[in-house]
Amino acid sequence: MQISYDAEADAAYIRIVDAVAPGQAARQVGFIETPNGVTQVVLDFDESGRLLGVEVLGARDGLTPEVLTQAVLPEK
Repeated sequence: MQISYDAEADAAYIRIVDAVAPGQAARQVGFIETPNGVTQVVLDFDESGRLLGVEVLGARDGLTPEVLTQAVLPEK
């Protein structure tokens, strides 16, 4: 499991599997708004229905600072 964070987009991705290949996330489920009213959560599944990862939009408000400081930053 690995967490990545893009501060510019304020989006985090919690990858459950070793790697997610382009196009492997066949279905996105969610856009669940969290109780804080700011953060949204989206679940990515493969074609077999296995969970690949969790995208967190509005991550600064929805995740703890400790989680964000451990996240891998995207390469630019």
